[in-house]
Amino acid sequence: MNQTDLEVIFKKHNFTDYKFISTRDILVAEWVRMRCMFGCPEYGKSGNCPPNVPSVAECKDFFSSYQTAAIIHSSKRVQKKEDRIPWSRETNLALVELEREVFLAGYYKAFMLINDQCRICEKCTGTRAECRFLKQARPSPESMAADVFGTVRKQGYPIEVLTDVGKTMNRYAFLMIE
Repeated sequence: MNQTDLEVIFKKHNFTDYKFISTRDILVAEWVRMRCMFGCPEYGKSGNCPPNVPSVAECKDFFSSYQTAAIIHSSKRVQKKEDRIPWSRETNLALVELEREVFLAGYYKAFMLINDQCRICEKCTGTRAECRFLKQARPSPESMAADVFGTVRKQGYPIEVLTDVGKTMNRYAFLMIE
């Protein structure tokens, strides 16, 4: 992996806050999937979230099939809860474009785990089979059972449970690279 070449691509796409890590540092746990099932109002409504994603065991296998990942940090403060949706959509589309350019640079296993629910469509069809944007739609690290809080904290990144919509959101995408 040529980190310098990748840094040029990241900066070209306006992603300047990132860290390259070993995929062994990505924490994957069953409790993350349980949190999706029993804590997320979107459970079962997206083609890129549980139950429409691989099992936790398959997710562990996925992460272990890579050696390197980049954690990409984005932050935003919004005034109203609904303002985060257009920002998430725009950021996720930019992340998928970044993945594409990394792929075209010769990293044929490049795969992006976006920093929020997909949000490319205003209303998700709910299944991969009916997805209108199969080339761009990606899962989040959480939907792949990654403990984002534990993983990014180990890297020194800020993250907290937000209790007020006016607080700064710290979001993280994982770009799997080989």
